[in-house]
Formats: sequence, C-alpha cells, structure tokens
Amino acid sequence: MKKIIFIAVFFAAAISAAPFAAAQTEVYPARPVRLIVAFPPGGSVDVVARLVAPRLSESLGQPVIIDNRSGASGNIGTELAARARPDGYTLLIHTIPFVANVHLYSPMPYDALNDFVPIALLSSSPSVLVVHPAVPARSVGELLRLAKSKPGALNYSAAGAGTNPHIAGELLNMLGGVDIVAVQYKGGGPALVAVLSGEIGITFPNISEAVPHVNSKRLRALGVTGARRSAALPAGAFGEVRSNGPGCHRELSRGILGPPEKRVGKMGPRHQGKTHARRMTALGRTGARPGSR
Repeated sequence: MKKIIFIAVFFAAAISAAPFAAAQTEVYPARPVRLIVAFPPGGSVDVVARLVAPRLSESLGQPVIIDNRSGASGNIGTELAARARPDGYTLLIHTIPFVANVHLYSPMPYDALNDFVPIALLSSSPSVLVVHPAVPARSVGELLRLAKSKPGALNYSAAGAGTNPHIAGELLNMLGGVDIVAVQYKGGGPALVAVLSGEIGITFPNISEAVPHVNSKRLRALGVTGARRSAALPAGAFGEVRSNGPGCHRELSRGILGPPEKRVGKMGPRHQGKTHARRMTALGRTGARPGSR
C-alpha cells in the first residue's frame, strides 16, 4: 500500500516540486525531442500529447515528435522510454497504467521510481459510461438492472489491463454488484471503435473521447465519474454515476515524465504560457481540466 501511494504521489507531482539544478554543460535541446505516447492514436492521452506538442516545440525551438508506441497497457512505450539514452531527448506522456502496471505485471521491464522523474501534470478529467444505442438502458440504474438479469452476458470494452476503462468497469461491477465482462483492446481508440460499431455494447471512455459521439447520438451517455455534471455534455442527457447508481468518483490524469537528467527541468515551466493555456482551454471544452501545476 505504501508503494502504491508513493508511486501515485510521484506521478502527480509537477516540475515545480522537483529539485532540478540550473547548471548545464550544453545548449539544450540542440535537436528534435521525441515524445513517446504509450497508447495508440485516438485516445485521450494521444489527444493531450498533440495539444501540448506544438507549444512545447515553440518554446524549445526544436521539433517535438510524437511517437505512438502502444501495447501491454502502456508497458511497451514506457520500456522504450526507460531504455532510451537519458539525455532529455526522449520524454514520455502517461496516465493510470504507469501506476497500475507495477501491480499487474511481473517482472516489470522498467523501474517506475528510478527510471523517470515527473515533469508536468497536464490535465485531469472524468470518464463517461456510454452505451451503443442498441443497448436497452437509458440510465445507470437501468443498465445495472439489465446486467443483474443477465449475469456475465453483457460486455464492456477496455483499453488493456489496468487502463482507465478497465478500472472504471471493474469499479462499476464491484459497487453495482454486477458481472459485466471486460473485453480488452489495444488502446482507448480501438476500445471506443468497438462500441461505435456495435461489436461491444458498453465502454468507459475519457470524456474528451466521448463528447463528439454523444453529441452526434452515435453513443448514449448514462453517467460520468466526476463529482459533478460536465458542461461538455448535453444538459439533461444523463445524471452522475454517483446519483443514478453506485458512488464512483474517479478521474484520469495525464503527465509528462523524463529521465532523471537535470536539464529536463526546463520543460515544466516551458510548457506553460498563453498558447498552452488556449490549447488546454480547447481541451477543457471537451470536459478535461488543465493541470494546476
């Protein structure tokens, strides 16, 4: 338990809390910087990376190249970042599996505590419980009653073991006393596509992924895992998971990490500014909340 808490605090810390030295031996960066996204295109982590990268590139004076390396719930991309030369030219953007995978996989191909330092907390946002329009449920309560009438018959799509949709789905199972079976996909994008196509009936995307499909009525929103209703979703479309069903309050955070190399410290302050704020405000209109540090 102490290890879980320590890793979580480590991940959530912003660069302002890290003791980086100012001395440098060379101008940095002198060439393009790679930003590894440990998940496939189309998911919320990828969306945030693509909003942040242009501002970071502008402030550093070098291209920031996004490199999607998905698989094993983020372990493949994270291992690649851990094994890269620790010179500040390979960074990583990550989320919940950075913490969860330590307790799901053994042996781990990297050391979460010693191979990385936190650079910036970028954003946090709730998940949305959505269903395909063919699912006969218009509230969390109706979905729970349907699931209880058909134990093990309903499926939800997840982005891999220990990912945001997986944890949200299992929380609903636990708190609602139901058995909705997880079907794992290789990332949030594929998991969402499975529900859009009708292959799977239920999923728990991040709110930024869900909004356009809820607005176009390709998906039906039943509940949100945040503490309050989100202005990004249609008024009256649904009630909170907390009020329509079991209490389930959780949010997904995304942050940038780098090697334990002193000069990456400048990334933290540099990712702030008016341009970054405008991009994060745009993301905020989809329900995400910019990182406060």
